[in-house]
Amino acid sequence: MNQSEKGLPLIVDQHAVREALPHLDVRGALAQMFLALGSNVAAQPPQTLTLFPQDAGDFITYLGVMADAKVFGAKLSPYIVTQAKPIITAWTALMSMETGQPLMWCDSGLLTIERTAGATALAVQHLAADHASRLAIVGAGAVGQAHLRHLASVRPWQSIQVFSPGLANDTEKRAQVAAIDERVSICSRIEDCVADADVVALCTSSGTPVLHDNMLRKPALITSISTNVANAHEIPPAWLADMDVYCDYRRTTPASAGEMKLASEHHGWRPEAVRGDLAELMCGEAIKPSYRKHAFFRSIGLGLEDVAIAYALFKHLTARTGM
Repeated sequence: MNQSEKGLPLIVDQHAVREALPHLDVRGALAQMFLALGSNVAAQPPQTLTLFPQDAGDFITYLGVMADAKVFGAKLSPYIVTQAKPIITAWTALMSMETGQPLMWCDSGLLTIERTAGATALAVQHLAADHASRLAIVGAGAVGQAHLRHLASVRPWQSIQVFSPGLANDTEKRAQVAAIDERVSICSRIEDCVADADVVALCTSSGTPVLHDNMLRKPALITSISTNVANAHEIPPAWLADMDVYCDYRRTTPASAGEMKLASEHHGWRPEAVRGDLAELMCGEAIKPSYRKHAFFRSIGLGLEDVAIAYALFKHLTARTGM
């Protein structure tokens, strides 16, 4: 990358990101990144939380280095308290390891949604049972719909069931979700959605469990993501002791994921019990789930994911403009 090229750094707003997204191979970019992480040619420091004074909010910094691509970067995601709804944004700075100069500054809102769903899809690709044919998705917001788009092609699902309380009285949104894939059926109760699923993707903003005892009739792969609520957990922390547990990155996730922290503090679970992370799965070094019990994949979102998808965006934009 020649930093002397005019026009750098690129400033990429949400509109430009939205136009570029259909052209990005999100899962492919993440697969290459996790393979690099497992091969020690990428670095993933812990994310950091910085509080604003006077309880005005906070911001999370997501960092990452991709040595093979010769880029590094940081995503800054503030949570700004207002008298009404809090403001949450995200912007990523992509930098050159060769020159130390900025390459791109981009709105990361949509990119974060896509890389979150892409990481879940990568996990399902490696962890779901060979015979898995029934997919359940809990949540139908932007993140839930992104998961539906990414997961639909991972396996030849015989059924895809979706539940969200907000769908009950929203005909337009129900139609929007159903239009994503012809196999989708909308459930009016979460129990009906997840009962016989082989894979359950939890895509909610809940800070407390959305799954409870006896909801699942057979061992399944359960995936879960992060939200801004302190110690957020979409499954009961006590479940971890009797699950095959996986995560996006074992060195950072257990210290941040709510159910892992609570399970460690109150239920005798230890981070050493994690059976594998995405880097190890990509490198063929992790033991697959036994499916004698539930498997659990927890994602907190990594700076490297943000750097990887930002770099994919940068390559697409510069190739298009001939830079």
